[in-house]
Amino acid sequence: MIEPDMNPADLWLEEIFTDRRVGTIRRMTPVDGNGARDAGRELLYIGETQVMSQMGALPINFVLEAKTLEDAAKMFGASAKVAIERTVRELQELRRQQASSIVVPQGGMPPMGGPGPGGKIQMP
Repeated sequence: MIEPDMNPADLWLEEIFTDRRVGTIRRMTPVDGNGARDAGRELLYIGETQVMSQMGALPINFVLEAKTLEDAAKMFGASAKVAIERTVRELQELRRQQASSIVVPQGGMPPMGGPGPGGKIQMP
């Protein structure tokens, strides 16, 4: 289990910006232990949106390689599209793996070469 200790050398001020329509942009500003801007580390911009799935809203997060908030907003749409497509591919792969998993009957496999005692097949 991971220790829940916070690293005082890796603190960030988090600001949230939204257009109240398609998502949010988080501006992560590196700070020191006193809360002052740490100029030795770069600002980070993280885009967040949601897509609806059969199980409800699915959050999608992605890094925006931007230097300013305006640049982050301009690249939001294209970056969101790439992140959504990647997530859909990953979900399809997980679904394919789930569908191809082998279910072993309870009690093990019967001996080869003839009928034998078998268990009941259980569906996952």
